[in-house]
Amino acid sequence: MKRITILIADDEAEIADLIELHLKKEGYDVLKAADGQEAVQAAQTHSVDLAILDIMMPKLDGYEVIRQIREQHHMPIIFLSAKTSDLDKIAGLVRGADDYMTKPFNPMELIARVNAHLRRYMQMSQPTTSGKPALEAGGVIIYPDQRIVTLYGETIELTPKEFDILHLLASYPKKVFSTENIFQHVWGEAYFETSNTVMVHIRTLRKKLHEDTNKNKLIKTVWGVGYTFNG
Repeated sequence: MKRITILIADDEAEIADLIELHLKKEGYDVLKAADGQEAVQAAQTHSVDLAILDIMMPKLDGYEVIRQIREQHHMPIIFLSAKTSDLDKIAGLVRGADDYMTKPFNPMELIARVNAHLRRYMQMSQPTTSGKPALEAGGVIIYPDQRIVTLYGETIELTPKEFDILHLLASYPKKVFSTENIFQHVWGEAYFETSNTVMVHIRTLRKKLHEDTNKNKLIKTVWGVGYTFNG
C-alpha cells in the first residue's frame, strides 16, 4: 500500500516539529520545508498527498507557494497561519487552499482536518467504473468520473473542493443547499467555522465560470437560505 506523504512548510522549526510528531503518530510520512522555495521544490520532486503551509515564510510566501503548486497539483492544501482576520482567511481560500487554520492551534484538530481531507482526496482518486453520465447546463459540462469540467469546450481548472461543490449543486438542480449542507456533503465532517469557507469557494467557482460576465448565473444565491444550481 502506498505510504501517504504530507508536506509541512513553516519557518518556525518548533511548530513544524510538533506537527510532524502528531502526523507520524498517525502513520504518515512527512517532508518539511523551512521556506517557500523549499516547499515548491519538495512538491515538484516528491509525491505529496497533502500540504500544510504557513503564509509568512522567507523567499516565497504561502500565497506564491500555493500558486505554483496549483499549476501542477490538486492535492488538499491547508493554510496554518498567524494571520487571523476574516479577510486573511478569505484571501487564503481564494488563492486555492482547501482549509485555513489559525495559530495558536490545537494539534488534534489539525490532525482531524488532515484525516478528513485525505479521506475525501483518496476516495476521489480511486478509479471508478460507475459510468456516471455527464451533467450539462449553460455551456458547462461536468464529467464526474474523470473529475473534469469544461466551459464552452474549454477545460477549467478547479480545486477538489470547488469540483465537489459544483457537482453537488448540479446533481440536484433547483434544490437549495445551505452552507451547512454543502460543508457536510463536501467536507464530510462536523460543521466547523464554515460560512466564509463555503462562501469563498462559491465565489471562486463563479469567477472561474465567468459568471461576472454572464447574466444567466448557474449558481444562484437564495438569500437567507443558501445556494442552488440554476441549470
